[in-house]
Amino acid sequence: MRIYTRTGDKGQTSLIGGRVDKDDTRVEAYGTVDEVNCYVGQAMAELDRKLFGDVLDDLEKIQHELFDCGGDLANISKNRQLKLTDEAVTYLEKRIDEFIAEAPALERFILPGGTKASASIHIARTVTRRTERLVVKLAKADENMPPITLQYLNRLSDYFFALARVVNFRSGVHDVEYIRSAKVFREGKRKEDK
Repeated sequence: MRIYTRTGDKGQTSLIGGRVDKDDTRVEAYGTVDEVNCYVGQAMAELDRKLFGDVLDDLEKIQHELFDCGGDLANISKNRQLKLTDEAVTYLEKRIDEFIAEAPALERFILPGGTKASASIHIARTVTRRTERLVVKLAKADENMPPITLQYLNRLSDYFFALARVVNFRSGVHDVEYIRSAKVFREGKRKEDK
């Protein structure tokens, strides 16, 4: 199998339904989705299945959804069929709630880091936020941009934040609070504390 086509040698690439310049916002957006997926893969390589089996299952599911998201972004055909669904957003919300209940209560910003896996997940979170900004920019130019793409990316970055904390917690590593942070998170007790 040959992986080079030579069709992009003049600075353009093929989408589903047309061709665009490689510096097009759409190409940047789905390329950044691919970047997120790579950091997810890195985090997976750093997690022990015995302690993080549920998380590894989630992350593999998310990797497939990220491919779906990239494919949806790369599709400019008039009759495009989206692969990303509302169920993906609902599942992320469920898992975010579970992770928030599992990790210690939080009032202030935290520094990204802790375990290697948690650091990788924080990178995935920030790259997901960058992807979200690119999709917002793209949506301003494409009124047919499906809202599910933006919803999914928004929820995914929240998922990564909650997950990074759980990875540290299960590993016995404390999150480090940003020392000059005011109390920025709503006060609330974990479910088991109520």
